[in-house]
Amino acid sequence: MKYKVFTNTIGKTSWMVSKLSNYCVAASLSLFVLSCNNGQQDTTRDAKDSNATKMDSTGTDTAGAGKTTAIPASVSKDDATFVVNTANAGMTEVQLGQLAQQKGMAKDVKEYGAMMEKDHTAAGDKLKALAQSKNITLPAGVSPDMQKNIDELQQKSGKDFDKAYISLMVDDHKKVISAFEDESKKGSDADIRSFADSTLHTLRHHLQEAEKCKKMEKGM
Repeated sequence: MKYKVFTNTIGKTSWMVSKLSNYCVAASLSLFVLSCNNGQQDTTRDAKDSNATKMDSTGTDTAGAGKTTAIPASVSKDDATFVVNTANAGMTEVQLGQLAQQKGMAKDVKEYGAMMEKDHTAAGDKLKALAQSKNITLPAGVSPDMQKNIDELQQKSGKDFDKAYISLMVDDHKKVISAFEDESKKGSDADIRSFADSTLHTLRHHLQEAEKCKKMEKGM
């Protein structure tokens, strides 16, 4: 009789442990999903997905309440991606330029930041008009990876900020200029090619000024 009671007790204990384990797994999955949902939304990816939908056989944009807003046939997937990436980079440069004016130590860094805010705001306005004319969806905010750069610079101050900011500007503009050169030569849409070509002069000037600031920092 005692053996039977002992066996039943073990059985009940095993059942409770099994149920508790299942609850723990479920709770862990819930926390994982919750943490993912609390992450920053990638509107750059969303914009690319929306444009891809517009360029399919139906031309129906699910992000636009089912409205049919097809992208012109002259615009290739690479063109649309270029426009989205340019908008993302431009918004980032504006925010970083504002940050440089606030946290920059050297006068040249502050002035460079002001130039970046002014020029990229103007370029962004032109890009918005161009994107609207082509029914290309633009991101609503900077991408998570760009936000990471902003957050990292936000933690710096003084000479450390100046050095990190200018180094980032040199590296970023080299990449951006390369992308704009490619689009100006290989882009499918004439208007987007024209935008890329006409903006290159400003971007090259930005790179030159950033390299000047970098040399001045090394000489100090």
